[in-house]
Amino acid sequence: MIFLQLFLAHILTDFVFQTSKGVKQKQKKKAKSIFLYLHAFLAGLLSYLLLRDWDQILVPVFISITHFVIDLWKLNQKKDNLKYFLLDQLLHVLVIIIACLYLSSSFEQIGPRLIQLLDSYSFLSILIAYLLIIFPVGFIIGKATEKWHDEILKNTKEPLSLKAAGRYIGIFERILVLTFILTDNFSAIGFLIAAKSILRFADKNEASARKQTEYVLIGTLMSFSITIIIGLLVRHIAF
Repeated sequence: MIFLQLFLAHILTDFVFQTSKGVKQKQKKKAKSIFLYLHAFLAGLLSYLLLRDWDQILVPVFISITHFVIDLWKLNQKKDNLKYFLLDQLLHVLVIIIACLYLSSSFEQIGPRLIQLLDSYSFLSILIAYLLIIFPVGFIIGKATEKWHDEILKNTKEPLSLKAAGRYIGIFERILVLTFILTDNFSAIGFLIAAKSILRFADKNEASARKQTEYVLIGTLMSFSITIIIGLLVRHIAF
């Protein structure tokens, strides 16, 4: 409950009550912007009001100060892109988690719980499975299909796709497939294959287009096959 209250305060502060005018002034003036200070104060105030623990001042002050420091760090980055936005939000969530642990007096339980997780076959199996499909499997598929990729590149002057688009599509599709398997939603895998087929495979007659379609199809089937095998092994070990 505490986490939800503090997370609601964060959403209200960062997205609902923050205006475009305030954002632009913060980006322009950075530490000299009055909006930055008001924004940080609002984060602490909303946290205090939503917690409704009127004697608890330390946590709202902590959230207000850390919100100011995190936002100031983000404002001083050279680029305002997705990476820094996600890092900014992740840091805010970590602050909320720390505040929750403090309010629930659960700091002393972190160590034993981590040890318990690291001793769990289920947790380690699932963690290893996701790491495998995100990193090594993509590398293996890339190497296995490299000769066809090079062959297609010889016959076309334009790039096959957006930069690194295939890699990220593969990662997300493998995460979805593994999640569907672990949650016993096998039928959803079929819908995922159908959706990708509609989006990626047009009915083209040119030889180069057919080769590209076949290349993508091979990569897709390899990706799905390896992920399904890993998912079934994890289900056997972890469940």
